[in-house]
Amino acid sequence: MDFIELLCPTEMAEADRLAILAGVPGFALMQRAGEAVARAALRLASDGDIVVVAGPGNNGGDGFVAASELRRRGRATRVLLLGDRDRLTGDAASAAQTYDGPVETIGRGARLDAALIVDALFGAGLSRPLTGEALRAVEAMNAASRPILAVDLPSGIDGRSGEVLGAAVRAHATVTFFRLKPGHLLFPGRLHAGMTELAQIGIPDAVLETIRPSTFHNLPTLWLSHLRRLHPTDHKYARGHVFVVSGPADATGAARLAAAGALRIGAGAVTVASPSDALTVNAAHLTAIMVRRCDTPDDLARLLGGGGRKAAVLGPGNGVGEGTRANVAAALASGVALVLDADALTSWRDLSAELFTGVAGGSRPVVMTPHEGEFARLFRFDGPRLDRARRAAKESGATIVLKGGDTVIAAPDGRAAINSNATPDLATAGSGDVLSGMVAGHLAQGMPGFEAACAAVWVHAEAGRQIGRGLIAEDLPAAVPKILRQIDMQGP
Repeated sequence: MDFIELLCPTEMAEADRLAILAGVPGFALMQRAGEAVARAALRLASDGDIVVVAGPGNNGGDGFVAASELRRRGRATRVLLLGDRDRLTGDAASAAQTYDGPVETIGRGARLDAALIVDALFGAGLSRPLTGEALRAVEAMNAASRPILAVDLPSGIDGRSGEVLGAAVRAHATVTFFRLKPGHLLFPGRLHAGMTELAQIGIPDAVLETIRPSTFHNLPTLWLSHLRRLHPTDHKYARGHVFVVSGPADATGAARLAAAGALRIGAGAVTVASPSDALTVNAAHLTAIMVRRCDTPDDLARLLGGGGRKAAVLGPGNGVGEGTRANVAAALASGVALVLDADALTSWRDLSAELFTGVAGGSRPVVMTPHEGEFARLFRFDGPRLDRARRAAKESGATIVLKGGDTVIAAPDGRAAINSNATPDLATAGSGDVLSGMVAGHLAQGMPGFEAACAAVWVHAEAGRQIGRGLIAEDLPAAVPKILRQIDMQGP
């Protein structure tokens, strides 16, 4: 079962609270969490002693439960505690009382020579940089060069943003509870967490109806119901028509890559709108993809006019400047769904408000697919990656695909998804152009903007994962049919 909801630390605290209100004792939640940690510890360290580094809150309580369970199963286990045992409160104090093994106070001489270190210092609730003994404890765990199992989230990682708060544990594996947190998927948190296991500890799914999370793990479950299924009476134009605007004769490859992505993802027809000087070049390389002359914004408006399901891609290889801005304006006025990438974004570097006004003036979906450099040229604000994508979507009125190893997709209504199946092999010229075409292909088939972007990002990343080492952009479209067949097997 896919658990697609991601909970920030405050939402997770609310989930705990609602579960307790519904009759689940808080200590029962801690007991199950600690037992899940113990099971994971036994899998990671089949023999040898285990040291649990416990903090003063509920994360430390989980650690005490895990230590008790490990000792019950015959494993030599000791606890290093940050602070005074007598100052523990609530369920953490109860957990400490059930533990009958050795407890040492964390200090400069604390021994971390064990087969496995369990990091139960802070988890996902940490909101400020580590200092003092807590900082030294994290540094000592990392310096010990032993496998580390983190409880909930590696200590020092912001559960909301994935950022390092001064210093952070570098874990081999992490056990978290009920739902993943954004910090498990966003870099650098994902790297610090290692292999992440999700344990269910008795929190009822019904609490999500009250919390109403708006951040999701980008998995097929998120968008599968919006994916267009083929019908026996379909014809090519029923499956949508994508237009990709080409650059001049010396910059045509990007448009053809986008066009191939659109065709492979399921668009029934794809046309490259080509300047006259590039018609021969484009025609020589294309077969199933059509080519039409397009020298002016008026030409583009005529191509995009009329009825039917249509979408357009502008930007890849188009050049930066007034001509590209004019084409974008014409496409916005046409009323078709749009994907704006590369030069179609950079061309508005100092005119972003004008672009956003054009986006807001229509009812069709618009998707922007910037990498970090393009994002910085169009949106002049800083902050955590997830927050920036959300703010950009709200300000622009477009769905934002902030590309990277942890691509974030954000909708103007506040929803956001974090992708996790990409590989570094996708960091190659032309890969983003294929993605733009795939987004447009979904839009042309009638998918809403957010779901179209999420589906394209996941399929694109999965293609990269399956191809692997040596991937070039031209490989990606050909890998799509196999992935679509796998998705079809999951049902509607």
